[in-house]
Amino acid sequence: MTAILYPVAANAELALSRPLGRAARESDARRRAGEAVVFATDAVGPAFSTREAALDAYAGRLDDDRTGATPEAEDRYCRLAEQLAEGAARPKPLSPTYADGHRWPQPLKPPRTVWRLTVSYWRIATAARPLDAPQARLARRSMHDLAPDTLQAISRAPMRPIKPQQPLDIGLFEIRPPDAPHIVMPDE
Repeated sequence: MTAILYPVAANAELALSRPLGRAARESDARRRAGEAVVFATDAVGPAFSTREAALDAYAGRLDDDRTGATPEAEDRYCRLAEQLAEGAARPKPLSPTYADGHRWPQPLKPPRTVWRLTVSYWRIATAARPLDAPQARLARRSMHDLAPDTLQAISRAPMRPIKPQQPLDIGLFEIRPPDAPHIVMPDE
């Protein structure tokens, strides 16, 4: 199986048009960039009203189930993502009604969505990031109404701890006997 060779670039637009190189691993990407890199996935290009229109526009870059065309294994760093259209209202959560033998009411009209190309790439760490997500637990506690962009950034960011993990005071194969907790013994 061949690894995906992700582009190395300062942003997603440059990853599609003029990458500095391509690399499967972070160490290879760091060598190509000459500085630290982070893995990122960002949406680029225009929004398309239908999936078919997006597939036609990016022919050769995506798996097309209509024609059976697929890019090479190392070129699978692009995907289509369905997103809410600009200005579309987010659907409100429904409450169960338990009326007329049905638990849920009739579904509301789905919101208008668009299709955008997302590119996974090695982003140069010193390059400007569109939006840096706060740590999720702290953001939930401190802000009651989070902006939709902030919520999306939190959901796409890797999980980060609130504080660094404390080192273990004993090893993996060591125990403290119940009658003498001040002694550490090997466990066999």
